[in-house]
Amino acid sequence: MLKKLILLFICFSSVLLAKAQFAEIYGTITDEKGDAVFAANISVKGESGGTTTDLKGNYSLSVSANKNLTIIISHISYSINTITVNLKEGEKKEINTSIEAKAYEINEVGVEEERNRTSTMQRIDPKNVNLIPNPSGNFESLLKTLPGVTSNNELSSQYSVRGGNFDENLIYVNDVQIYRPFLVRSGQQEGLSFINSDMVSEIEFSAGGFDAKYGDKYSSVLDIKYKEPTEFAGSVSGSLQGASMHLEGSPGDHRLTYLAGVRYRTNRYVLGSLDTDGQYRPNFFDAQTYITYDISEKWEIGFLGNISRNQYNFIPQTRTTEFGRVNEALRLTVYFEGQELNGYETYFGAFTNEYKPNSNTSLKLITSAYKAYEDETFDVLGEYYIDELDRDLGSENFGDVAFNRGVGGFRNHARNMLEVSVVNVEHKGKIFENNGAWEWGVKLQREMIKDKLSEWTMIDSAGYSLPHPKDYIGYDSTLIPIIREQQLELSNVYKAKNSINSNRVTGYVQRSWFFRLKDTTEITFTTGIRSNYWTFNNDNIISPRASFSVKPNWDRDFLFRLSGGYYYQAPFYRELRNFEGELNENIKSQKSIQLVGAVDYNFKAWDRPFKWTTEVYYKHMTNVIPYEIDNVRIRYYAENNANAYATGLDMKVNGEFVKGVESWATIGFMKTEEDILDDFYVDYFNSDGEKIIAGYTFNSVPVDSIRHEPGYIPRPTDHRFNFSLFFQDYLPKNPTLKANLTFHYATGLPFGPPSNERYKDTLRIPAYLRVDIGFSKMLKSEKRVLSEKNPFRHFKSIWLSAEVFNLLQRNNTISYLWVTDVSNQQYAVPNYLTSRQLNIRLQFNF
Repeated sequence: MLKKLILLFICFSSVLLAKAQFAEIYGTITDEKGDAVFAANISVKGESGGTTTDLKGNYSLSVSANKNLTIIISHISYSINTITVNLKEGEKKEINTSIEAKAYEINEVGVEEERNRTSTMQRIDPKNVNLIPNPSGNFESLLKTLPGVTSNNELSSQYSVRGGNFDENLIYVNDVQIYRPFLVRSGQQEGLSFINSDMVSEIEFSAGGFDAKYGDKYSSVLDIKYKEPTEFAGSVSGSLQGASMHLEGSPGDHRLTYLAGVRYRTNRYVLGSLDTDGQYRPNFFDAQTYITYDISEKWEIGFLGNISRNQYNFIPQTRTTEFGRVNEALRLTVYFEGQELNGYETYFGAFTNEYKPNSNTSLKLITSAYKAYEDETFDVLGEYYIDELDRDLGSENFGDVAFNRGVGGFRNHARNMLEVSVVNVEHKGKIFENNGAWEWGVKLQREMIKDKLSEWTMIDSAGYSLPHPKDYIGYDSTLIPIIREQQLELSNVYKAKNSINSNRVTGYVQRSWFFRLKDTTEITFTTGIRSNYWTFNNDNIISPRASFSVKPNWDRDFLFRLSGGYYYQAPFYRELRNFEGELNENIKSQKSIQLVGAVDYNFKAWDRPFKWTTEVYYKHMTNVIPYEIDNVRIRYYAENNANAYATGLDMKVNGEFVKGVESWATIGFMKTEEDILDDFYVDYFNSDGEKIIAGYTFNSVPVDSIRHEPGYIPRPTDHRFNFSLFFQDYLPKNPTLKANLTFHYATGLPFGPPSNERYKDTLRIPAYLRVDIGFSKMLKSEKRVLSEKNPFRHFKSIWLSAEVFNLLQRNNTISYLWVTDVSNQQYAVPNYLTSRQLNIRLQFNF
């Protein structure tokens, strides 16, 4: 018995002694911006075991006491941080620290790995925005190189995502939704996009399957965050296309931050390469500011403001376009009179109030107002000649006019005016928990729109107005001449006045979870639901969405993700208005069931980091509103009378093809079609059994007919194949000399005659192929110290760039001009985009 008591005493004492030899460390791990770092590893050098941070960056770890210990903090996307401690027995010590994102720096150019792979939102490095050479100068040019994104117009900021049109893309700046102009017809009229690339700090983009917290459109989400600077800085740049300047800073105690930028742009130089000669006078200007102020450590207010004035004045003179085939080479020559004057003015302001009662909770109140005045006025008279060219290679007159096919004229007139006002108030909230987070939001929005449409076109061919009424020549039974009044008919007449005052209520709630299994397999799951109610048509939609990802414990770094749900395209004003300007008050939201599966793989090649991403998707759409696209103008049929689908595969590989700088290539395969439920057409046949074709068939008296139902036809955005490349390089022995190249290839889009009959739009525009390249040289770096007499000594860096647009001199077609002869035969004359141009740009950073 004594031996047993002694043994029990020894064991008990050993336990107490062992317990007394340990201490505890705890705290929070953040990045350089103060955001929590999830899944960071905390361990003790030379000892087994360890722990990881939760979604809020918190951790707790038991360590040995009375020893000098080296605490190692690591993460795959961040640099390793070490801390030395020596704690007493039973002591608890709070250690809060930050870790820096991994970056491979070569003269201030860095590559940062994506930090969050589990979300459908992909992060984009803002540094790459200003590197891409493009004639529009807009921020969105970077997006056009991403998987699933296509565009066949370098002059426009608009883009199509996985078969959607330009109206199906959500854009947020600091959680406030941004709107695009309504009346813009072509890319050269569009001017500056809202986003000022000099002010951007974070970019996230999703091509589909996004969370419920994002709005009611079903193609993509672009989420932009503007900077909150910590020190004074700025930049000034100028080129042959315009100039820009921005300032930023945080004076005094850093409770106030300010960010301001102005931009001026003119496309006169680039537009001079178009087929139509004339006086181009585009002037685009905007000014933006973003100001924040910390009332306390928990309460921050902010203001985002923008004023934009885009004016496009064009006085056309002549146009010469050669088109056709080898066996039928044609030339269109047009002489113009008149002018086109369009103006787009927008005013935007948003106030934000963010309150954080504790480290786990964020409450935000946003109020914003948007005002737009859009005027579209033109009177253009044109006289045209259609000539056939001599195509005999042995002829002395090869390429000259052989004979005239026809002559004619047209007059386009418009006095269109639109006034849009949108005001809203919104609340957003977020609560972090140990295994996830709750998010919710509700928004009340008031929409006021006034629209005046007055537009018509007159077509004249060889002295005959088209459409041409029948001529009645003869006598009645009493031999008295028949006299009938000949009325002038215009081919297109649109006149309407509309006014809308409506309210919209939207809300969402979503929950995310994170689980780590015993084998360290990581699982994330997010589910949510949103609702939208519009008083204009009493349409109420419910949209559940979910996403799931798993990162298995494999030797190779794979991650699998599945997302989808119900996505609705809630109608705005343009979906309501048909071709004649009439509103359909019974229009409903377009519905879409989407499913997106993704695999991404991080790997190394040539001892450098790379990432391969593959996504497959399917969209089943009902209540679809058919539309037509001409350049960047979308015209809706204002009827929910179609079903559609879109399916495809997107792949992307990005990484350091050249050490220290990031490049990427994307490939996409996609097919999207729609079936208009009530469309059909009839073929008529004469007594000879021939199909009657106006202007061709001599016997035009029908004796028989056949009705056809077209079924599924390609949608206007049916890009079957797309390839994009963004590549960066530099001279190894002189890294201040850099080169940036973008390559775009996309198969042609469907098109057809201007008949408002969608089943005819099955022809294909030629493929879009474009290469832009830029070269830049750093004339001064921050490390280089200049003499006190040198006026450039105050600048951190100075860059000189030369850009070559459309390096291959490719004549890309954006749309077609349809001309008609007196027999009603139509000719599709291509409207070409810009040719090769050189641009010089100089930028000063301070």
